[in-house]
Amino acid sequence: MKNFDVAIIMGSDSDLSIMKDAAKFLEDMGISYEMKILSVHRTPEKAFAYAECLKENGVKVIIAGAGGAAHLPGVFAAMVPTVPVIGIPIHTKTLSGVDSLYSIVQMPSGIPVATVAINGAKNAAILASSILAVGNEDIKNKLAEYKDSLKNDVTKKDEKLQNLGYSAYLEQM
Repeated sequence: MKNFDVAIIMGSDSDLSIMKDAAKFLEDMGISYEMKILSVHRTPEKAFAYAECLKENGVKVIIAGAGGAAHLPGVFAAMVPTVPVIGIPIHTKTLSGVDSLYSIVQMPSGIPVATVAINGAKNAAILASSILAVGNEDIKNKLAEYKDSLKNDVTKKDEKLQNLGYSAYLEQM
């Protein structure tokens, strides 16, 4: 197994359209990652073996997306207890992702999973970057640049609103 900083895991390929946002942000930050589809329900042996590999590999953060029962983040938090796990509740047709959110956020004491918004893969990657930035000046600088760009975007939008007024602004949207 190759060395990388972040493991991105998901329970199904149907989650890939959401989880790609985490991968894209990590790529933009220059952070190494590996992406896997693993199911703790359908392929528990493979999931458990991968968790063991992550312990040996020195991965620094796990981003785990799951829908429905959404056990994947919690299982990895239990199996790789010294690595921060960020859970992404995936939107579901049945309960709009609220079931996923509750499953991930309601972890028992001692087994925390940081949880972002439903389908919040980009925020999960931003949080993972922040965790890695604690010991990495390059990531810290890239993250600061990213946050500055957010601030600059809002400032430009407000200037445009002030110059055009809300009606003309809306017409240009």
